[in-house]
Amino acid sequence: MHSTLRLTLLTLALATGGSAVASDGPTTADFNAAADDTSNWLYATHDYSGQRYSRLRQINRSNAARLQAVCMYRSADAGPAQTNPVVYDGTMYLSIARSIVAIDAATCREKWKYTWEPKGNELSPTNRGVAIKDGKVIRGTADGYLIAVNARDGSLAWSRQIASSTGQQYLSMPPLIFEDMVIYGPAGADFGQKGWVGAFNLSDGTERWRLPFIPDPGQPGAETWSNPEALKYGGGSLWTPVTLDAKAGTLYVAVGNPAPDFYGDARPGNNLFTNSLLAVDVRSGKMLWYHQAVPHDIRDWDLTHAGPLFSTTVEGVRRNVIAASGKDGLLRLIDRDSHEVLYTVAFTTQENVDVPLTVEGTRSCPGLLGGQEWNGSAYSPRTNTLFVPAVDWCTTFKKAATTPEFKREEHYYGGSIVMDPFDKARGWLTALDASTGKVRWRYASGTPMLAAVTATAGDVLFTGDFNRDFLALDATSGKVLYRFNTGGEVAGGIVTYAVGGRQYVAAVSGYVSAFFKGSGPAGVTVFALR
Repeated sequence: MHSTLRLTLLTLALATGGSAVASDGPTTADFNAAADDTSNWLYATHDYSGQRYSRLRQINRSNAARLQAVCMYRSADAGPAQTNPVVYDGTMYLSIARSIVAIDAATCREKWKYTWEPKGNELSPTNRGVAIKDGKVIRGTADGYLIAVNARDGSLAWSRQIASSTGQQYLSMPPLIFEDMVIYGPAGADFGQKGWVGAFNLSDGTERWRLPFIPDPGQPGAETWSNPEALKYGGGSLWTPVTLDAKAGTLYVAVGNPAPDFYGDARPGNNLFTNSLLAVDVRSGKMLWYHQAVPHDIRDWDLTHAGPLFSTTVEGVRRNVIAASGKDGLLRLIDRDSHEVLYTVAFTTQENVDVPLTVEGTRSCPGLLGGQEWNGSAYSPRTNTLFVPAVDWCTTFKKAATTPEFKREEHYYGGSIVMDPFDKARGWLTALDASTGKVRWRYASGTPMLAAVTATAGDVLFTGDFNRDFLALDATSGKVLYRFNTGGEVAGGIVTYAVGGRQYVAAVSGYVSAFFKGSGPAGVTVFALR
């Protein structure tokens, strides 16, 4: 079924002025029970496990065709629409450009809006979400500040500079809050930053611990950088959600690419701990173990996703596992106890992946923007299925003719790229048997699949595409059950929750990025059964 945007079907909510939000939560107990919570969507990926799975089933395969848009929020702020909203106690919180916005999750009416005034240069405007806990809403800013506003009215509680453009850094990831700690780290590998992940006090933003991704000379991992000078600008971004095994106290982090991106001659070796999955003691910041997915990367193939976390039976043995995937178009299932890679599956086109780069150019698939970007896989524990979105867009990579010069606040690529024409870009959504990696079904899209994927107990998947369509698919077959033109490319978060006993689904859409383009103001369209 296809629906188009008819104002008679929905309430259009635009900057209507605010009312206070009566909430001091969620609490640690709420987060510990978040996997079973059907009213709220407490973290960027629903709960600490990153499964993007909801036990809601009011919307199911038999009635999803009866979905309709019930309201829409459109922002007056210009900025990329990549945010993952969170929902608590009937209020949705989201980041748009420099702002944090609270809206009624059932009517889309704005309750309050806070806008950050930059104090320094901004290397990139993209922000991918907020976090909420104990009455505070947290986000990072493009000029390197971690900020907290009061959930009740949007007033600033505190701000703390943790990064800067002079350090080649900006903040874009959605935070994770555990107990009284905010987990956060900067992006900026493409500028030659030295990346890290850290923990900060929820009460005032002061630092608790910090784990560098790029070692200094003499530290573990430095032996994988044959040129010690390369360690100064080694890269390693953090720009996507992290996951957490709260019972074990283990944080899982996906670290991005080394720098310079395409000129590997400047940094001989495997370049630890870039493009690696890190397991970290969340209370101390100590690295417990790691798995490097792409040693000595020369194609900007970040490992983008550390998750979802789940347990499944593999060859008759029950295992605690993590899915690790990235821009290289590969998903690896790793045993969290033994650290063994159980299988590796390609989920998009693979061509010339091991061919060296040349000055003239080497065409490879996935390309610079291929595989998985800022939204990763979903997992249904009901059916033991992984749902894996992908961008299928190839690139010709050109290595620089000479060693690149590092410059402050400028890209440190060491080469250039030529993307295939955008009309050649495609997308996939692949359902995998989580125990074996075997394909159960595959949905082919005529556009990249950048939107989040949300799985539900009703065996319905919610996602979106670059045709500006919000999609509901049959999780057992990949058949499209419902389609709606939101008026903007759907490449941000997709969340589901309940208010007053009614299940809602919200989709973020609008302009996407300088690379992917897109159109329209950032906003949210909310759906429910008619």
